[in-house]
Amino acid sequence: MGPIGHEFVGVVEQAGAEVRDVAEGDLVIAPFTYSDGTCAHCRAGVTSQCVAGGSFGNHGIDGGQGEAVRVPLAESTLVRVPGSRHPDETMRSLVTLSDVMCTGHHAAVSAGVGPGSVVGVVGDGAGGLCAVIAARRLGAARVIAFSRNPARQELAGSFGATDILAERGNAATEAVLERTDGVGVDAALECVGTGQSLGTALAIARPGSIVGVVGAPHGVDMPIMETVVFRNIGLRGGVAPARTYIPELLSDVLEGRIHPGRVFDFEIGLDGVTEAYAAMDERRAIKSLLRVGTA
Repeated sequence: MGPIGHEFVGVVEQAGAEVRDVAEGDLVIAPFTYSDGTCAHCRAGVTSQCVAGGSFGNHGIDGGQGEAVRVPLAESTLVRVPGSRHPDETMRSLVTLSDVMCTGHHAAVSAGVGPGSVVGVVGDGAGGLCAVIAARRLGAARVIAFSRNPARQELAGSFGATDILAERGNAATEAVLERTDGVGVDAALECVGTGQSLGTALAIARPGSIVGVVGAPHGVDMPIMETVVFRNIGLRGGVAPARTYIPELLSDVLEGRIHPGRVFDFEIGLDGVTEAYAAMDERRAIKSLLRVGTA
């Protein structure tokens, strides 16, 4: 196995000659994809599809789960965090801006969440929980979250979910329709990536709405065009352009308006990385946090 890990924050130890916006000693957030900031896709805000970019921990690029990381295109990729000596709670939330909080935000933005929206969030992992935060941050009046796990249900509620449903499949659709007078939700956020979760998101979305899809697809083998065409359901999402979103979310973290770092409920050092993955795989943890060194 080669380098792994695509979500990280750290302190700059050395900067190349063409790097001007960050310097040695700066605390920085690395979005999970690097980008040049100048290509047509970057200029359109889709930095995750940069023609010169890529992702950390893939294709020979250093991964974030190591003692040090070389960051390509650092000038246009890294985001400097102002201030110093941030409390641990803030540091945890800063780590989520590398990926999972931006991914939840991308689901909400893609689905058109706005003031007064009724939103359904399918998925109770870190991405789904951050999508709850994102939906409320964008003004949703009601957020229906799906979870059967008591700890995740509690966290979803603390993040702003107004309804928690344990149902799945057809029962989940019926439960949402019952709670929305047969209408469905204004925006459905799919944060799992399975055929069942996508099917649920499409089924609970009201006609004319958009499903924001950010779950990495696995085992999805289902026809969707009949739903898209005959129920007038839109589908948007994909790989979150974290570099585009970090600046606006960073201010909310630093001002204490959002606390996505609470998704980290398991912590261990780098030597325990295998246990960190096992805890998530066995659903003993929502998301594991690795601490490297003392920085």
